Amino acid sequence: MATIKKLNVPTHEEVISFHDQEAGLTGIIAIHDTTLGLALGGTRMMAYQSEEEALTDVLRLSRGMTYKAAAADLDFGGGKAVIIGDPNRHKSEKALVAFGRVLESLNGRFMTGEDVGTNSHDMRIVSRETKYVIYPPESVEARLPTSYLTALGVLRGIQIAVKERYGSGSLSGIRAAIQGVGKVGYQLARMLQAEGAELIITDTDHRRLSNIAEGLNAQTITPGEIYEAEAEIFSPCALGGILGDEVIAKLKCGIVAGSANNQLSDERHGDELFKRKILYAPDYVINSGGLISALHEMGRCDEAAVIARIEEVYGRLGKIFEISRQRNIPPDLVADRLVEKRIESAKRQKAAQR
Repeated sequence: MATIKKLNVPTHEEVISFHDQEAGLTGIIAIHDTTLGLALGGTRMMAYQSEEEALTDVLRLSRGMTYKAAAADLDFGGGKAVIIGDPNRHKSEKALVAFGRVLESLNGRFMTGEDVGTNSHDMRIVSRETKYVIYPPESVEARLPTSYLTALGVLRGIQIAVKERYGSGSLSGIRAAIQGVGKVGYQLARMLQAEGAELIITDTDHRRLSNIAEGLNAQTITPGEIYEAEAEIFSPCALGGILGDEVIAKLKCGIVAGSANNQLSDERHGDELFKRKILYAPDYVINSGGLISALHEMGRCDEAAVIARIEEVYGRLGKIFEISRQRNIPPDLVADRLVEKRIESAKRQKAAQR
């Protein structure tokens, strides 16, 4: 059985670390805020250099899930799990089953699904030990994978960002530099190409990059060069924390809009993008399609309703951009204020009912 330890993190409702030597399992679960409902968030598996690095990541990601759910008008709180290890080398059925037991011990305060380094097959293994895990039916997954639904929301967000920045929502002839063509990045590249966009793509997996570039007639570029690509849109679709001082200084785009979580290295970098007149689509708003798809996986609505709600990303970001323009404040600050207003209102309502 795993050894579970509670960590003292004042910004979060509950954070636990877990370790099962026999199963080869080490990780952290963070529950950020359950004001709006049970904490929902994916399980990420990565080769973190240390538990401290994993803790920093899971705390940021879980907070982002709270904001993502609130911004998408969903009745969920935010949580996240990270498993420390290379998914290509250390993932095992035994470790996933053990993780299911850890998840079950939280008694329903946190529900999870796939994320970077995990997939729906992994979640089916986790579900042997807990009911607090979601994944799409295999028939739905083949037809509408979560990566497709996430990319659909990003596409709609890019369309309204292009309209806001350049006056027309058409993507024909628009150049998009995509950082990372994994599950979501690849789906987004396909959608953008279908809309007439010109693609510049990069990825650390050179073989995958070459195959995708050939299939989509896309220009390839090295990971280090992507920030200086001559493009209207820079679309971060890999890992987060990339938009810091050095990268922002290199950008030649007019828009930053992608699927990665926690794109800003620090909150002040939203201000830096705004000062440089680069329109930033807040990540937790534009990439909410995957979270919204959980409604169908939980049996709360059908596929058509999920797609309709994902399409609302267009109007939601449009409202954020409008307020940003009218008040001359960064879009990420607008989004944060709208989210925090909703959460505070829910807290007051709960307090009044006690």
